[in-house]
Amino acid sequence: YSIGELAKAFDVNASLIRFWDKEFDILKPKKNAKGNRMFTPEDVHNLKLIFHLVKERGFTLEGAKTHLKEGQKKTLDKFDIISKLEAIKTQLTNIKNEI
Repeated sequence: YSIGELAKAFDVNASLIRFWDKEFDILKPKKNAKGNRMFTPEDVHNLKLIFHLVKERGFTLEGAKTHLKEGQKKTLDKFDIISKLEAIKTQLTNIKNEI
């Protein structure tokens, strides 16, 4: 995925994603022949996690980095569970609204 596609998907500026790319070691986008960053699905998953910690939970960048380094597996598990529960909630809400 290009940086523009991700910026649109997360509703943030491309400069923020560029900044996070420099700040967080877990992001490792490849660069194409033009030098543009191309993000893998794993990078997108990590961006979702960073976005969740920084924008939704209010972590500082240093706090998010520490949190990811100390308990990355635990954090990813919790994040995956939260994502799945939010998807289920959306489905249930849609079913409720159809009735």
